[in-house]
Amino acid sequence: MRRRTVSASALLAVAALVPAAVPAAAAPALVPAAVPAAAAPAGGHATDAAAARGSGKGAALQKALDGIVAEGVPGAIAEVREGDRVWRVGSGVADLRGGRQAEAGDRFRAGSVTKTFVATVVLQLVDEGRIGLDDPIGRHMPGLVPDGDDGTPVTVRQLLHHTSGIPNYTDVLRRGHDPIRRLQHSHYTARELVGIALKEPRLFNPGQPGKWAYSNTNYVLLAMLIEKTTGRTLDREIDRRIVRPLHLTGTTAPTTSHLSGHHLHGYERLPGENAPADFTDFSPTAFWGPGNIVSTTADLNRFYRALSGGKLLPSHLWEEMRTFRSTDRGSDRMYGLGLESRAAYCLGEKPIWGHTGSVPGYSTFSFTSADGRRQITLAVNTSLTMPEKANDAALKVFGAALCAK
Repeated sequence: MRRRTVSASALLAVAALVPAAVPAAAAPALVPAAVPAAAAPAGGHATDAAAARGSGKGAALQKALDGIVAEGVPGAIAEVREGDRVWRVGSGVADLRGGRQAEAGDRFRAGSVTKTFVATVVLQLVDEGRIGLDDPIGRHMPGLVPDGDDGTPVTVRQLLHHTSGIPNYTDVLRRGHDPIRRLQHSHYTARELVGIALKEPRLFNPGQPGKWAYSNTNYVLLAMLIEKTTGRTLDREIDRRIVRPLHLTGTTAPTTSHLSGHHLHGYERLPGENAPADFTDFSPTAFWGPGNIVSTTADLNRFYRALSGGKLLPSHLWEEMRTFRSTDRGSDRMYGLGLESRAAYCLGEKPIWGHTGSVPGYSTFSFTSADGRRQITLAVNTSLTMPEKANDAALKVFGAALCAK
């Protein structure tokens, strides 16, 4: 088995505000605690954390998760699927104040994993003939987005693929004093977020050959397109088209800042503060469209498995979604339509696919092996200030989960 040497922080497709002045401060290590797994879904065989410690993949997964916590992350949870076998493990704590152990079924903010949900709804609307992948966005929302300097319009496909050249509004919001706390209690409309981005210089003309730039603004626009086309809110469409059909019992696109149910609390270590700051409650408008989903490890694995299994999209649109193209983030990182591809983590295997997410207090990694047999969703309750050694430890979780041997 060959593991890559890049840090896990390089894996994050950040949906959030990354303050330039915030260091990756090393938090005090916490005693890792194994947490029993929930029952397996029908047709699967669950292995809880205690049993996992014995031998094989489960033991390697538990050890890797404990390694993340030992390097200063409050808590980490994961679900791994291999065929019909399921491992659910947790380590550390979900709540620093109360000391509750992190449990595999805890809810968390999934950040940019939201983009795959939004892209799936958009492609369903394409399948229904209500929009076209190569429609100019102005055909559906006239006057909202200007054409390029060369007169080229921005298309739906370019928004999905991050080739629109529209600036990233979160790059603007990260400026100034204490940006995370400012955003935590902020309120923005979608048009305001788009307006913030459009005041910035265009990065490049829409679809310009060889150009790619990750922009959360693209997915604010796609969320607006969903609402304009369907006449229903984004949260209702995601619930109606994905959550309820797949029985994703822990997944919502919340409209309030409160995180309900059993959940991981989210923490960051800010400069000048002795204790980690709690960012569990956070404005749902700050990342509306590109990063506002709340979910569980089991739900995200079920979602991606259903997506690759043809339960959400017809085969030709699934192929469109996973037609990966080069990005500006290195030759081992490619992007499709709301979907990432990463170079193989195991010797002799093809690239993995899925998505990462990062919002204040939470990092999420949800990936599937190329053959679709092995999946992992990993969530930790810190993000922007995760210690570098904890980033490195997260890579071991991928090796334990996604490699065939």
